[in-house]
Amino acid sequence: MARADLDKRPGDVAAMFDAIAGRYDLLNDILSAGQVRLWRRAVARITGAGLGERVLDLAAGTGTSSLTFTAAGADCVACDFSLGMLMAGHAKLGDGSRRAGRGQVGWAAGDALRLPFRDEAFDAVTISFGLRNVADPGAALAEMRRVTRPGGRLVVCEFSTITIAPVDMIYRRYLLNILPAIARRTASSAEAYEYLAESINHWPDQRELAGLIEAAGWSAVRWRDLSMGVVAVHVGRRE
Repeated sequence: MARADLDKRPGDVAAMFDAIAGRYDLLNDILSAGQVRLWRRAVARITGAGLGERVLDLAAGTGTSSLTFTAAGADCVACDFSLGMLMAGHAKLGDGSRRAGRGQVGWAAGDALRLPFRDEAFDAVTISFGLRNVADPGAALAEMRRVTRPGGRLVVCEFSTITIAPVDMIYRRYLLNILPAIARRTASSAEAYEYLAESINHWPDQRELAGLIEAAGWSAVRWRDLSMGVVAVHVGRRE
């Protein structure tokens, strides 16, 4: 098991997610006290994808997040490097069209550092709770820019830093102590959630991440805090 303070080897991270694919969505609901559903809807609103647009949903896992885009009529490619996640999602959702509105979900296995798509292929690229698992986030952000059309948009939803210091301190204790304890009782691979807690704890705050996005070539970068900063949604535009 690769820990958060070690190199994030793609094979190790993919295997970790393969191991929890079957119960991933259920455990996300439990461990976030249902907040993950609100965060997904917020990302969809901020992305604003509509009929006729193409969205790339990176680190899509089982594709649950992708359905929020197809519900508004956009077509969405759910891309992940965990084959276990993609297989679980495709078995459950298929193309997603009948459940999610007019848009369709496509499925693709791919590494965020070497995306299997042509230049300027998408109107919007999103990644939710996945950027911190990439070995080189800056390079991944540049690769996302490559596959986004001029004028297109980036939306990054990631765990962040609560802006009220005493509340953030309590939250960090939850991450490092309580969340792994819950996972040990409910998950078949509790080590995966220990890794996830550590990766959240080591992740840059809102301003640092905005700087990383700008350095990758995105413009008009800004962010919005959700749940007091437990999660932040960063947006950018490709000129």
